[in-house]
Amino acid sequence: MSDAATMAVHAPSIHHTQPWRWRVSGAELDLYLDRSRAFDVTDPDSRLAILSCGAALHHALVSLAADGWHTVLARMPDPQHPDHLARLRLDRRVPVSLEARRHRQTIGLRHTDRRPTGSTPIDADELTAVVGVVKSAGAGLHILPPDQVLELACAADQAQRAENEDLTWQTEVNYWPGGTRPPGHGIPDAAIPDRATRTTVPGSDFGHHGDLPVSAAHESAATFAILYGPEDGAADWLRAGEALSAVWLTATELGMSVLPLSATIEVAVTRNRLRHLLAGLGHPHLVLRLTTGEPARTAAARTPRRLADQDRSLRMHRISPGHP
Repeated sequence: MSDAATMAVHAPSIHHTQPWRWRVSGAELDLYLDRSRAFDVTDPDSRLAILSCGAALHHALVSLAADGWHTVLARMPDPQHPDHLARLRLDRRVPVSLEARRHRQTIGLRHTDRRPTGSTPIDADELTAVVGVVKSAGAGLHILPPDQVLELACAADQAQRAENEDLTWQTEVNYWPGGTRPPGHGIPDAAIPDRATRTTVPGSDFGHHGDLPVSAAHESAATFAILYGPEDGAADWLRAGEALSAVWLTATELGMSVLPLSATIEVAVTRNRLRHLLAGLGHPHLVLRLTTGEPARTAAARTPRRLADQDRSLRMHRISPGHP
């Protein structure tokens, strides 16, 4: 189980805060929200932090499946403790599928690239494949037609202006991306573009430019989509994170690049605008930019990881079977 928790540290998270805590107990692995790594201003309901934990949960499940385990999963197992997000229990040995092995290998390859990428539209069959993966994970993926992409761009601009005018937001977000962050946390300047990218929908605004070189070309072939669910509670955010991990692994294997865009989710008024774009399909949890990859170009810098053997919370909570 410790190996699964170790694999989970590679999951994507809001501003790379890694807001999860694992507890290993014999054949059980418990996932908790770590509020000390959550954003009070940017993410007051912890929706994006819990979504991040869902991605880590899926990474752990992938690891266990690749080790040949059938796992019993209980989401939100203790109503009295809402920060207890999931419990995994080893059930029985099963044959290992090629898909499970491939997904675990892809975990080490998946990364976030904030540069504009690709001038070739994504193949329709590949889009159908990623939509199917999200559906299998218990969420939905709404591919935006061109007119809705323009509406999304307006909403993203509105969200960024609202956040930039909030001094408390500026203070909070500047701590993590390129700021004075704990070792193994946050986004280094090497992974933040050195100029504003020319995209239809603006990417994340980290309050400053980084060191990642980007071209002056305009991104014209990106596909934008809204990851959504039927409801808008903690359990739904957790499932959305699982779906994010699943679709990102599949997209990487198909040679696609994925960039999560959270600004319109962080601001209530623009989140409501996204809900209108969904036209009754459900509640928006995250916006994704999907593009074709460019294998020939230099890879973007990887964000640092909080390794499990350096994670004090994991060591402190590793207990023997039968411990109360």
